[in-house]
Amino acid sequence: MELDDHAEELASDLGVDKQEVSSDLEDLLQYSVPIDEAKQSIRRKHGSGWGGGGQPESVDIAAVSTDHDNVTVTATVLTVGTRSIQYQGEEAVIREGELADESDRISYTAWQDFGFETGDELKIGNAGVREWEGAPELNLGESTSVAMADESITTDANTTLGGDRHLSALEPGDRGRNIEVQVLEAESTVIDGRDGETEIVEGVLGDESGRLPFTDWDPRSDIEADASLRVEDVYIREFRGVPSVNLTEFTQVSTLTDPVAAKSGAPRVSIADAIESGGRFDIEVVGTILDIRDGSGLIERCPECGRAIQNGQCREHGGVDGTDDLRVKAILDDGTDTVTAILDHDLTTEIYGGGLDAAREAARDAMDKEVVSQEIAQSLVGGSYRIRGKLSVDDYGANLDVTEFQPADDDPADRAQTVLDQLEQPAADGGVPPDATRGGESR
Repeated sequence: MELDDHAEELASDLGVDKQEVSSDLEDLLQYSVPIDEAKQSIRRKHGSGWGGGGQPESVDIAAVSTDHDNVTVTATVLTVGTRSIQYQGEEAVIREGELADESDRISYTAWQDFGFETGDELKIGNAGVREWEGAPELNLGESTSVAMADESITTDANTTLGGDRHLSALEPGDRGRNIEVQVLEAESTVIDGRDGETEIVEGVLGDESGRLPFTDWDPRSDIEADASLRVEDVYIREFRGVPSVNLTEFTQVSTLTDPVAAKSGAPRVSIADAIESGGRFDIEVVGTILDIRDGSGLIERCPECGRAIQNGQCREHGGVDGTDDLRVKAILDDGTDTVTAILDHDLTTEIYGGGLDAAREAARDAMDKEVVSQEIAQSLVGGSYRIRGKLSVDDYGANLDVTEFQPADDDPADRAQTVLDQLEQPAADGGVPPDATRGGESR
């Protein structure tokens, strides 16, 4: 059905001007709103949010699906986050977080401030439903009613009220989270943002559970190396395959009296668990190198973007004069799965026992660049190594960008038992700091 046909159908159903409906549809579709959701939004605008004149169905959260246009739910507010976004060409402030009842939990976006807070028990009527991050999400808008629930609401025993979390428990899509961290790295930079050149602060945060990268979109003086901070109302998005903490103008930052002791080492995990997580910023794995992949040894990179090139061709910039570099792409196996461990120039230099000049000379003598990767393979393949780095997972597989590379110094039998223990260990629950009640409901 063409846009004009959708507009004509809506205008006829609602008894409003077709040109107005068509204009509204074009605006929504311009921002990639699905056609069915756009039509439902226009119905709500004109007072026909659920299309049949009756109240929308009242359902448990577990029963909410994207087959619903609108629903009524009774739930407890677990978290409330605030963020500004660009919507239909204008800046809009939204509230977002999670709701829960006895059956399940669900994320929500409120397009206006309904005044509710963490812990409130609400009856929410005529909430729209859309798909977000592959799951249903409630949309609370002009046609939504929000009132205090008549009865107390029971939630699942494993449900955590409030946004306090350890870094290791954060996942892309989390909103309204609170963390207590040490700033390990912080650097100011200027990017080309949506409003032109924008100063941001990027770096790494740490706590007792691990480390994650962060971006402060509203730079503040508290964010400096070695500071121990409580940071309230952050959202988590995926950046380069791992969770990233994002601070906005609504994020509240306060200095902690007691320093946070960031974990110095990375958590050791099995490769299978690391891949299952979808991406980890800082982990340690121990395994055996089975092979060295093509694209190792003496390679060439594009001088524009730094990508590895083949036959003088860059995927982004076409034909270029490449610059020499050293790299290793090793297949590592720990008995649970495999991952490609990628070693940069410095680590490859240490393993090879010489830098670019030595590699170029060896390639000239043999009249073959492959001699460099062959020498590296002879020294690595079959050996057991302890490797620390950042894991990313995509459609092409799992890659571990290595930051530390050392021969394994533990006993193979002990290592095998550790892997078995990890596979048998039940999922850890929570990820909530021991003092999670402190400040968890502050505003």
